[in-house]
Amino acid sequence: MTPWLTPALPPARPGAPALPARQWLARDRRPGDWPRPPSALVAARLDEPPAGARVCVAGLVLVRQRPGTAKGVIFITLEDETGTCNVVVWAKVYERFRRAVIAGRMLRVTGRVQREAGVVHVVAEGIEDLSAMLDQLLRPDFRHDGVRAADQP
Repeated sequence: MTPWLTPALPPARPGAPALPARQWLARDRRPGDWPRPPSALVAARLDEPPAGARVCVAGLVLVRQRPGTAKGVIFITLEDETGTCNVVVWAKVYERFRRAVIAGRMLRVTGRVQREAGVVHVVAEGIEDLSAMLDQLLRPDFRHDGVRAADQP
């Protein structure tokens, strides 16, 4: 199965049929764009894939929680340029991707969309540490477009 990817098309009109996954492609990057993980759906569009769809999301790790009452489940909150995404990591997945879950500052998570009580979660199947992408921000030739997160609506 192909995960949902960053959309290259404008949002669908209300009532319009959903686009096939193959039409969701990454846009060409412009000079000065912030580093963006390839093949990742932005948080603002997580309400579009149907429940159970396989998606790929990425972002900075804001919070890692491992409540004692959760039987080994870890909850991670990721943030990208459009918002936040809740990730559920079951114990067996955690065992396979332990290093990325513990040490990753920026993660790409592949998993299934779950909707419950109006909240969207991604139940992790695979986790990749993309922290090395953050080093691009330190390059002397990197210049962003001047827009900061607080400047966005």
